[in-house]
Amino acid sequence: MDSSEGIEALAELLQRSRHLVVLTGAGCSTESGIPDYRDRHGAWKRQPPMSFQEFTASVTARQRYWSRASIGWQRLRAVRPCRAHYALARLERAGRLDCLITQNVDGLHQQAGSHRVIDLHGRIDGVQCLHCRRCFSRAATQARLDELNPRWAQLEAGIAPDGDADLDERLVAEFRLVDCEHCGGPLKPAVVFFGESVPCDTVKSAYAAVEGADALLVIGSSLMVYSGYRFVRAASERAVPVAIVNLGTTRADAQVSLKVEGQCGEVLERLEASMAARC
Repeated sequence: MDSSEGIEALAELLQRSRHLVVLTGAGCSTESGIPDYRDRHGAWKRQPPMSFQEFTASVTARQRYWSRASIGWQRLRAVRPCRAHYALARLERAGRLDCLITQNVDGLHQQAGSHRVIDLHGRIDGVQCLHCRRCFSRAATQARLDELNPRWAQLEAGIAPDGDADLDERLVAEFRLVDCEHCGGPLKPAVVFFGESVPCDTVKSAYAAVEGADALLVIGSSLMVYSGYRFVRAASERAVPVAIVNLGTTRADAQVSLKVEGQCGEVLERLEASMAARC
């Protein structure tokens, strides 16, 4: 749909809605400088991220993950919300947004001021022991890693999605891991890896939000991962209107009647202006 025409249609949908739910993906954070995983056709731009099965299978895999993530974290914690995050926070404050379900793990929606957020895939600023399940802050865990690996702060590496980094593989073997301070078990970031199930309580909360919605707006997601796509299916089965704002193909293109192609921040700001003009 033409951008201007689509934004007007979106404004009309949101004006009618009293219980809007938003589902966001990586495209919502790209303007903050966090790369996404997929291209405009939904294909991988790079090698898929490490799976849960690979991470838990060996110390070598965990060494590879944490060696890269230790560099990526330095970049990620300096990232700030972009105009898409702030626009959605303003929608919530205006009483037009019941719930925001995000597939992102960066915490930028909360930094921007959103409160009713379901972190579908967890948060990168937390760490959990795979044995005793105790939770730790990423900052505290990173301080321990930095102490054991002092030269990592000076290494050059390109930023990758979700706090990963492109590190020379020859350096990985030098990296020293830290384990749980309570039981000595392996530590994992408190995020849902590929091949890992989203916690049942989180899924139930997201489904409950969608069941109470009278409109679902998808922003910046290709929906190629089923954990997000299922909520579009759930809304469609209840005949709840679903709209998409995204650059490129999504898995649900054939199932929705309203889609706007464009940068998330730009579209949301234009949407705000259109809605304000209607008041």
